[in-house]
Amino acid sequence: MALKNDHYTYRVTWSEDDGENVGLCAEFPSLSWLAKTPEAALKGIRKVVADVVQDMKSNKEEVPEPIANRHYSGKFMVRVPPEVHRTLSIQAAEAGVSLNRLASTKLSR
Repeated sequence: MALKNDHYTYRVTWSEDDGENVGLCAEFPSLSWLAKTPEAALKGIRKVVADVVQDMKSNKEEVPEPIANRHYSGKFMVRVPPEVHRTLSIQAAEAGVSLNRLASTKLSR
């Protein structure tokens, strides 16, 4: 069964240990699907997710919201050791930018 309006985040990568492609879903990190081809791995993980979502709904469990459907404010707090904070503040001052701008630039690379 296919999941209608499937907005979940999928990735297919090679598993050297298994010698196959592995399909993954970010919203369901415990699930995976092994297959000979990337296409089959994607198809497999999408079916597994659809089956799990259907099972969760039938058991009245909360189904994870797709990452793509979430809204983000653009703000989050990061805790770093004081010496890292000092180093970044110095780098920002030397570059003539705010600490926020420096951190944003470093994170977006």
